[in-house]
Amino acid sequence: MPLDSRPVEDLTEQEAEVELQRLAEEIAGHDAAYYRDESPEISDADYDLLKRRNEAIEARFPRLVRPDSPSRKVGAAPSTQFAPVQHGVPMLSLDNAMSDEEVVDFVARIRRFLKLDDSDIAFTAEPKIDGLSANLRYEKGVLTVGATRGDGRTGEDVTANLRTIADIPQRLEGSGWPDLIEIRGEVYAPNDAFAAFNQAAEQGGGRTYANPRNFASGSLRQIDPSVTARRPLKFFAYAWGETSAPFAGTQREALEKFEQWGFVTNKRTGCLEGTDALLDYYRRLEADRAGLGYDIDGVVYKVDRLDWQTRLGFVSRSPRWAVAHKFPAQQAKTVLKGIDIQVGRTGSQTPVARLEPVTVGGVVVQNATLHNADEIARLDVRVGDTVLLQRAGDVIPQILAVVDPDRPGRGAPYAFPTHCQCPLKTPLVRETTAGGAETVARRCTGEFACPFQRIEHLIHFVSRRAFDIEGLGVKQLQAFYDEGWVTEPAHIFQLARDAAKLDALRERDGYGETSVRNLVAGIDARRTIALDRFIYALGIRHIGETTAVTLARGYGGYGTFLKAADAIAQGDAAARREMDDLDQIGEAVIDAVAAYFGEAHNHRIVNELVAALDRIEDAEQPRADTAVAGKTVVFTGTLERMTRDEAKAQAERLGAKVSGSVSKKTDIVVAGPGAGSKLKTATELGITVMTEDEWIALVGAS
Repeated sequence: MPLDSRPVEDLTEQEAEVELQRLAEEIAGHDAAYYRDESPEISDADYDLLKRRNEAIEARFPRLVRPDSPSRKVGAAPSTQFAPVQHGVPMLSLDNAMSDEEVVDFVARIRRFLKLDDSDIAFTAEPKIDGLSANLRYEKGVLTVGATRGDGRTGEDVTANLRTIADIPQRLEGSGWPDLIEIRGEVYAPNDAFAAFNQAAEQGGGRTYANPRNFASGSLRQIDPSVTARRPLKFFAYAWGETSAPFAGTQREALEKFEQWGFVTNKRTGCLEGTDALLDYYRRLEADRAGLGYDIDGVVYKVDRLDWQTRLGFVSRSPRWAVAHKFPAQQAKTVLKGIDIQVGRTGSQTPVARLEPVTVGGVVVQNATLHNADEIARLDVRVGDTVLLQRAGDVIPQILAVVDPDRPGRGAPYAFPTHCQCPLKTPLVRETTAGGAETVARRCTGEFACPFQRIEHLIHFVSRRAFDIEGLGVKQLQAFYDEGWVTEPAHIFQLARDAAKLDALRERDGYGETSVRNLVAGIDARRTIALDRFIYALGIRHIGETTAVTLARGYGGYGTFLKAADAIAQGDAAARREMDDLDQIGEAVIDAVAAYFGEAHNHRIVNELVAALDRIEDAEQPRADTAVAGKTVVFTGTLERMTRDEAKAQAERLGAKVSGSVSKKTDIVVAGPGAGSKLKTATELGITVMTEDEWIALVGAS
């Protein structure tokens, strides 16, 4: 039985560790697809199952909880397309209730926590809008910054785009608002306006969107605010973050204040007492769902009294005083007409069912995900079958079962492709996690040479932690790729010296002499690059920033690294052992290096890139003569004199190891304002805790 389908209670500790790594990587990928790329790859229901499996394993093996655990995260890291914005108070997510029984348990937990008798507790109940969360910061009543949720702590600055939405006041109306307040809510698109946009886009050959949520997200992330202004977006206000002074005593009163200040709140929000009233509201809203005019995927219940919310507080990434009661999936039957394979930007091969069109929950469905080859085999789904279809969470439909698997004359079992459909016809391989565990996914190993993967590799190549080329963002890179000017890294540096292309660029809208000059300067500034950034930028699987630094320091210079990589690709056992001896480098990384440099097209691309550069700097070796050399350091809370990245880089230069979690092996915890559980754990374990100023004083003499 595959590891990812084993019951949690049957897992050994070693298997649990591997499974938690797989889940962390898979959920992080889905978070990025949903929150950042507006292209979710699985249904909400399947996503919730992954999260619940992760939580169940962590509950059984608490010491295996990872620093990057999905239970500690909200959303996904913001893209590099917009400037980062730090939220005054984190934007946390909500726990889900999938049944009436879980709502009953939620209310009972609150009563126990507050030590209340059997008297009813007042809750607000509101539709859970399926849109994009936004945080609006008002100072002295004036909108100063608007941002997306991002990873919950840092979002994307989309102020100019949010200003175009009529429901968002530029200046608060009325009186009684605090000098500083963050108003939170949901940007969404009405269903009729969304349908009209898609129809016009399809007729004009423009981009269409899968659903209103993706449309709202894509519209809010336009580089040009005038594009957002033409999109039919609306905003419901329902919460707040940082505030300089209290302004309400209850959730209901807060919503009334929002309306007085010029915001639109949802008129279907109610204030109710008792579990029966909550469940009755849920059932009435579910019955009215199709006629609301906008998409919702459940109901949110919140304790009404704000002093009780404060007492209840938070657990991990969600409040104790609120829960999202999700609607069940919607189902229908239809005929499977065919199975197509979609190649993702990382080479993943996803089977998609082509269906006889059928209406599910008011939406016409013609395609559904089949996830992977193992899922097709498990369902034994074949072309011509009548299948049970589900729209779970209003995202991507999925096939649940074959309706009549024993009917005579069924077609032959589906044979999953063995090679990618790209021009390379590269054999498909099963994906593995960084821990070496095999997954159900299949992918093409063509990397840069596979056209389905090139643009994603290029975006990674110019990202902030890689080559970080100023003036070359995702929009510009996509345009150059579509033009055929940049299809591999060396082309970026060749473009900066191609007079004909630069002249053509000067004539384009949005460009001019200054823009082109700045672009060339940004490219030329990266013709000298540090070895760890170079290795990370290549996009080798399982090699992140930390691993790239380890490899760079282990081999010192590019020539030595390339020689070792080539030897490993040719099966040199001694070279494998040498790399394996490096700290935190395992078989999965070594295999990835072998696969990458074993492909001739990758080797050519790397060689041409090196030829286009001036110099790859040797790795800076960590010092061993400092006060923190050899020590493990954790940074927590808000640093005020340097960024977290600067602090981490400084510590590593001085020979320290930076960790994301506190354990008995931790030597120093540097705690800034807002430090929470890590500071508490450090105190309990008797670990040295110091302020940012004390840390700077400690390392200043080094």
